[in-house]
Amino acid sequence: MLALPLKRASRGRKKGGKGSSGVVQCTNCGQTVPKDKAKKVTSRLNLVEHQLARELRAQGTYIASPRVLKWYCISCAIHFGILKIRSADSRRKRGRLR
Repeated sequence: MLALPLKRASRGRKKGGKGSSGVVQCTNCGQTVPKDKAKKVTSRLNLVEHQLARELRAQGTYIASPRVLKWYCISCAIHFGILKIRSADSRRKRGRLR
């Protein structure tokens, strides 16, 4: 049997050899994506306006900013600039994208 060339060493997933993984929904479009293939983005939510927060911090107030967890499918991650289209050589390189 002929082995076809791979576009990516990981086949676009992080699961390794563990079998199936769970699914998550894309935050933007609602598409169901395997959890190991989806891109996870954590950000902080500002509950108070910037000017007011600066004044409150000057008075010594603690302002909570909860973390927001978002999952993106590949097409939405590319659209929002979380991922970039990479050349064949750079796809082979492991490491941080951002």
